[in-house]
Amino acid sequence: MAMSTVGYEIDGEVAVLTVEYPPVNALSAAVRTGLGEALERARSDAAVRAVVILGGGKTFIAGADITEFGTDKSKVKPSLQDIQTVLEGFPKLTIAAIHGTALGGGLELALTCHARVAVPAARVGLPEVNLGLLPGAGGTQRLPRLTGVEVGIDLITSGKHIPSQQALALGVIDAIVDDVRSGAVAYAREALAKGISFVPVIERNDKVTGIDAAVFAAARKQVGAKARGKIAPMVIIDCIEAACTRSAAEGLVYEKERFQELFASDQRAALMHYFFAERQARKIPGIPADVKPKPIQSCAIIGAGTMGGGIAMTFANAGIPVTLLDLDQASLDRGLGVVRNNYGISVSRGSISQEKMDSALALITPTLAYDDLATCDIVIEAALERMDIKKEIFFRLDGLMKPGAILASNTSYLSIDEIASVTSRPGDVVGCHFFSPANVMKLLENVRSASTSDETIITVMEMGKMIGKVPVLARNADGFIGNRMLQYYTGEAEFLLEQGATPEQIDRVATRFGMAMGPMSMRDMAGMDMAVVSRKGRAASIPAGERVSPIVERLVEAGRYGQKTAKGFYRYEGREKFSDPEAIAIIESVSKEFGITRREFTDDEVEARLFAPLVNEGAKEIEDGTAIRASDIDVAWVNGYGFPVHRGGPMFWGEKYGLDRIYQMALDAAERNGPRWAPGKLLERLAKEGKGWDAA
Repeated sequence: MAMSTVGYEIDGEVAVLTVEYPPVNALSAAVRTGLGEALERARSDAAVRAVVILGGGKTFIAGADITEFGTDKSKVKPSLQDIQTVLEGFPKLTIAAIHGTALGGGLELALTCHARVAVPAARVGLPEVNLGLLPGAGGTQRLPRLTGVEVGIDLITSGKHIPSQQALALGVIDAIVDDVRSGAVAYAREALAKGISFVPVIERNDKVTGIDAAVFAAARKQVGAKARGKIAPMVIIDCIEAACTRSAAEGLVYEKERFQELFASDQRAALMHYFFAERQARKIPGIPADVKPKPIQSCAIIGAGTMGGGIAMTFANAGIPVTLLDLDQASLDRGLGVVRNNYGISVSRGSISQEKMDSALALITPTLAYDDLATCDIVIEAALERMDIKKEIFFRLDGLMKPGAILASNTSYLSIDEIASVTSRPGDVVGCHFFSPANVMKLLENVRSASTSDETIITVMEMGKMIGKVPVLARNADGFIGNRMLQYYTGEAEFLLEQGATPEQIDRVATRFGMAMGPMSMRDMAGMDMAVVSRKGRAASIPAGERVSPIVERLVEAGRYGQKTAKGFYRYEGREKFSDPEAIAIIESVSKEFGITRREFTDDEVEARLFAPLVNEGAKEIEDGTAIRASDIDVAWVNGYGFPVHRGGPMFWGEKYGLDRIYQMALDAAERNGPRWAPGKLLERLAKEGKGWDAA
């Protein structure tokens, strides 16, 4: 019989079953078949009194095989549930021995063994929520029976991976062993010698009985606030409540029904699209496989302001030494003070330890001398957004940095080609656009010029992963991928105001959609005086015949800068905001000035108008090569602009909404606002052919 995926060895009276299905021992049809056969063999072997299940290679069973989702292989018997039933009623002692990770279906399988042991470095978790799903093999029913209801809700709705020590303290595992195999076998022998009897997890009810309904009400409120429109976390709470109010058998049936419902949902499709999009974004077509990244073992940053300090923290957190340069001691001290303060907040919240803070700070060396940067592997310039300043810095770096060092700019829209033109090594020059606050935001938008070498591109993509960011590659263009689109979102919001929508309605629709905050609140928070300055700078590039609403300028003229002056689109008392008739009067005067008839909008109309222009501009980026593929734009917007991940990103959303409708809306927008809002050739073709981005 084909036993190649699961090894079977006898160690005294213990059968050791080793899953050998690289790279992560996913629960494929082959693994399930192998486990089923191996368990039968152990059952019928009279000499065997206990069974240890472990993973070969670098991990236990990492979870389901998502490449088999929805294919015939997913229907091959035995199913995961069949194996769980066998394990739960197994007449001999069964032990899951965990190293690496036991995630999703891997942990659910372990929860049907009589006991679980893990090595110190192992991690366990049920991350299905990240794909818009719930653990569908009893995870919501068994885990809370070990951890208690509140911890169970936290672990499963967050999808977090927890280390062995925590899993032991919470009762998820029964012991920590030094060596995965010999430790588990020794644990089995000891349990046999002491005659310990283990009650299957599904039959342990002490932690799921007599739970007050108020616990679930509080959880729904708390999780709902964070979930912002995601359905899976709320369904998970329903399932955990079922574990407390129904019999075990009924709870498992209920979980399965709710799993099917989530599996069929748009959110699951969007989250799965996003999961693969993030992996795809790292693959750069046209670069030969033998091009290898340069090592990044040291980093220099120019500018100790908000961005420079945040970038320094990102590298220090990843254990990479940073040299931080500014022009005067006062700026350096101020920047380092902010960095220290940021770490201090993390320590006080318990998100990092004092040791982690101390070791990260020890990796940041402040300097006033350019010469101290010369030997670094990469230098990232985070100075003012002025081309003359950037050129001066890069000219200086060209003469100073060692050969092969990467010269990167954190510009958010200036031309990388122009910056590179002042150096003798344009192949080493690249954009590394971090998002503010850089120590928190996940996106790293890498930007290649016409001359950036393949090696440089591969290095900054790999570096992004190394420092815990999600890297996306853009071609040089004004505003790159993200900021180039952003102006159409905020611009359309202002046009909607002129036509009769209110700031409250626009913000409410955006947050209902899943954005962290609406565009008007965002403007108020960032400060409208800043927006006016940057709009002045860009006015020259806006062609004649294009409309730009003057609402922001009018509000600033009236002294309404946003939160910092306690009035903008709203009136503020502290952080609390209130509708303000004065702001509405200014908006209405603009409508009158331009002869615009104000009307009421439905929320659905506002939603489509806000997000369709993003899709239109995104299509132009694919067409002109600014973005490699539609899914890269989705990754940029989810990580850099707070686009709700459960909608898959703007391009995924646009395809679901209908590219024909987006095309028509772009024609209408061009008529109202000018030719920049018109659809491009690619969108027109796809809309007319009824095709999606795959045909781009």
